[in-house]
Amino acid sequence: MNPQGCTVTGFKVPSKDEAAHDFLWRYHQHTPSEGQVAIFNRSHYEDVLVVRVHDLVPKAVWSRRYAQINDFEKTLADNGTHILKFYLHIDPEEQLERFKQRIDDPARHRKISDGDYAERPFWDAYTEAFEDAISKCSTEHAPWFIIPSNHKWFRNLAISRIVAETLESLGMKFPEPTVDIEVIKQKYHAIVQEERTGAEGAETDESERKRGKKGAKKKKKKKS
Repeated sequence: MNPQGCTVTGFKVPSKDEAAHDFLWRYHQHTPSEGQVAIFNRSHYEDVLVVRVHDLVPKAVWSRRYAQINDFEKTLADNGTHILKFYLHIDPEEQLERFKQRIDDPARHRKISDGDYAERPFWDAYTEAFEDAISKCSTEHAPWFIIPSNHKWFRNLAISRIVAETLESLGMKFPEPTVDIEVIKQKYHAIVQEERTGAEGAETDESERKRGKKGAKKKKKKKS
């Protein structure tokens, strides 16, 4: 897959402008155009996860968002977008081990975040929130895939296979040519023949010029 056809967008805390719109507004701006692949690092599901766990909005607000998310994804699907959603599941022990690796390995220090440690006490609350989001928003047109991710090699293999199988199922083909291929072939062969003839002629001229020089030298030597 050509990476030029992919975009990756990471969604952080909403900006002032984003927060002034409905919660789906900033995500819709980054959905893919025809023939493109858009990868979301975090997504509109943050608005039924973080806001729920930390009571950022009332339950009456976030509980309505499941239906709004389903409608949003259905609109995308109805207009030709194929949606895959992956939940990368690790257990608490694996998360602690990764925290340790980041502390012990200077090359991984860049990955350390205060937020990781601040969120860990809410593990059970996030688990419950994820379970509701997945059960309420896994649909035929936008399925959730729960990927066991303690082992990164398995995580990568599972996701790659799902993506590959989805792409293959689309039956995509290269665009039809915009020119007459037979005409282009004739032009190509004509250019090759012309340039080959020109090169052979140049070689002949150069060979004759060298022979002429040698003959002139012999005559000059004979005269003296």
